[in-house]
Amino acid sequence: MPRPSRLGLPRWIIAVAVVGGLFVVLPLVALIARVDWAHFVPLITSPSSVDALLLSLRTSVAATLLCIVLGVPMATVLARGSFPGQRVIRALVLLPLVLPPVVGGLALLYLFGRRGMLGGVFDVAFSTSAVILAQTFVALPFLVLSLEGALRTAGTRYEAVAATLGAGPSTVLFRVTLPLVLPALVSGAILSFARALGEFGATLTFAGSLQGVTRTLPLEIYLQRETDPAAAVALSLVLIAVAVVVVAVAHGAGEPARRRRRALA
Repeated sequence: MPRPSRLGLPRWIIAVAVVGGLFVVLPLVALIARVDWAHFVPLITSPSSVDALLLSLRTSVAATLLCIVLGVPMATVLARGSFPGQRVIRALVLLPLVLPPVVGGLALLYLFGRRGMLGGVFDVAFSTSAVILAQTFVALPFLVLSLEGALRTAGTRYEAVAATLGAGPSTVLFRVTLPLVLPALVSGAILSFARALGEFGATLTFAGSLQGVTRTLPLEIYLQRETDPAAAVALSLVLIAVAVVVVAVAHGAGEPARRRRRALA
């Protein structure tokens, strides 16, 4: 009789999980194996590489802040409100998750471009502002989805108590609701930052690729792939390292909420 797994799981599902893990890890190992370590520092500190990295960090931070400003009210309305067409609105808000980024870039271009619907008022295409808007467009659903789920899980019990004690809607939001779901907000913001940092298609379509202005790190990697593969590999490793740190921080930010749920279970 076969010995049961220590995890209490069927052996076959563990085997498939291992295959899935290798599918994710082995390409990264192959990439790391191609790094030119002897020239790694010069490759990632070239003027174009530094410009691209700094631009990516600045625009990703700005896009994350914009996601918070727009996403917190959106998630709150979706989680706490009840109105006709709510499911349709939620689907539209989350659409960038499944929309090809280049399509999102075209949509932004036809809205904010010189000949777009709002081009006469907000002609920001092919500028740093366009990079921020493109990153926000693709990253916003991550924050909304994370925060909406946390709000639904938290329920409205504490908010109802605060309202009964005389707190106004804004006071309840800032003193009760948001502190209650703060780990989810932080986690969603970090995931939004990571998505913004890795954005490529919408940025290229809507903002172009001008060094120091719109050429973010993913665009620099794409261009270097054609002219200097060693630099592309080195910059890819930098992006991977940043992504690993971001994922680790996001996991740590969500740990208090997980402990709270286990304590209440």
